[in-house]
Amino acid sequence: MIRAAALIAALTLTACAETTQAVDNVARRSAKAAVAETLVTRFPAVPQQAVTPFTDCVIDNASAREIGEFAKDAVIGVSETTAALVRSVLERPATQQCIVGAGLSVLTA
Repeated sequence: MIRAAALIAALTLTACAETTQAVDNVARRSAKAAVAETLVTRFPAVPQQAVTPFTDCVIDNASAREIGEFAKDAVIGVSETTAALVRSVLERPATQQCIVGAGLSVLTA
C-alpha cells in the first residue's frame, strides 16, 4: 500500500512537472514572437539578421513575470509598454553579455 501511494505520488509529480514545462514552453514561444515583433517594429537599429539572437537573449534574461507580459502582448499586440520592457531587459548587463557573446553589438536606442 505504501509503495503504491509512493508510486502514485511520483507519477503525479512527474505529470505536474511535465505540464508546467509544457506551459512554460508555450509562454516562451509566445513571448519570443512578441519580442521579435517589437524588435522589428520599434528598434530599427537592430539588423534583420540579428532579430533572432537579440530575441533569444531578451527571453533568456527576462523574469517569469516578464515572460508572462511578453506572452500576453503576443495575444493583445505589442505596444510602447512592450518596447519599454524589451529595452529594460536589453539594458541588463547579462543581456548585453549574451548579445556580445552572439557576436552582436548592443543597440538599445
